[in-house]
Amino acid sequence: MNYVAFDTQSSEETGTTPSTEKQRVFAQYLKEELIQEGLQDVVLDDLGYLYATLPANTDKPVPTIGFIAHMDTSPDASGQNVKPRIISNYDGKDIQLSPGIVTSIEKFPELLDHVGEDLIVTDGTTLLGADDKAGIAEIVQAMVYLTQHPDIQHGTIRVGFNPDEEIGLGAHHFDVVRFGCEFAYTMDGSEVGEIEFENFNAASAKITLNGCSVHPGYAKGKMVNAARIATELVSMLPADETPETTEGYEGFFHLTSISGGCEHAQLTFIIRDHDREYFESRKSELTDIVEAINEKYGPGVATLDLKDQYYNMREMVELKMYIIDIARQAMTEAGITPHIKAIRGGTDGAQLSFKGLPCPNLFAGGLNFHGPHEFLPVQSMEKAMMTVVNICKHTFNHIWSV
Repeated sequence: MNYVAFDTQSSEETGTTPSTEKQRVFAQYLKEELIQEGLQDVVLDDLGYLYATLPANTDKPVPTIGFIAHMDTSPDASGQNVKPRIISNYDGKDIQLSPGIVTSIEKFPELLDHVGEDLIVTDGTTLLGADDKAGIAEIVQAMVYLTQHPDIQHGTIRVGFNPDEEIGLGAHHFDVVRFGCEFAYTMDGSEVGEIEFENFNAASAKITLNGCSVHPGYAKGKMVNAARIATELVSMLPADETPETTEGYEGFFHLTSISGGCEHAQLTFIIRDHDREYFESRKSELTDIVEAINEKYGPGVATLDLKDQYYNMREMVELKMYIIDIARQAMTEAGITPHIKAIRGGTDGAQLSFKGLPCPNLFAGGLNFHGPHEFLPVQSMEKAMMTVVNICKHTFNHIWSV
């Protein structure tokens, strides 16, 4: 409840790291809190990344492991002046957040999975910020729990809190060498029991169209209408391979913006697929379409700027599947049924995995992120906290080859 009072929205407009100074304010607060709770090597670097250590309480050789969460909240909805409240023993009915603002069972049926629990909600004018302040709270509380229960033996545990995850930059400046872990977990998932170690391969594409404007009454053989070509180009893509027509492991082309007129037009896409081969095929398909446009309308009418963003972390995690086994054991011991699912999106863990830190994503408990109907069951937070504790315990008990 205290954490979400900090407005930590990130911004795609500033070009700085962190992208907003208010994230640094929250980071400084967390730094002081971690010191007060007895963690060591607490460092807040110039880019707003916060690292800390809970030292091992055993001499047994155990890999150093880490837990990571992000401090920023989404630019999609306001994070200013968040007013959280707890609905105790939720009765399974529609929730009035404020007069005229209702979180309904019809629209959000997942509420019914949490009848009888204590739900943290907003007043309906802001997001809550459980994404990912719930993850931060769970990690911090787990470190406190381990400090208060020295009978639970564990190796060195590292904690990392980063800015700018919501704008896709959270892992860019994360210092994997300084973090010094063999593996880690991001606590940034949703419903209880989620274990995610598969995500989309991702690319961005910007297509610029250069036309030729001529008086429409005398345009035959002369005009090249960039705006019309833009619509033609979109029609050349598979109509049933878009976000609104796909699910599960199905990939897509997503037109995120289109603008322009006769003289110039621009389209931006994101390309997503879990399968690396299909991902490469999608990029080739878009490249071929641009070439076909140039063949039809002339060289240089269409130019493509295509950039890979991140890859499916499964490639890296599969090399150390004991990371997933430990998470499963940890959840089962906490009375949770593990649910392995693929992320239809990205995660800091994907980029970190390809930087040498295998890093699957675990549930943090919040639901309906990025909007005013976001809610967080307290009991889900407790289960996530105990999952962290149990991971530390099972890492200690795991038989490590020398």
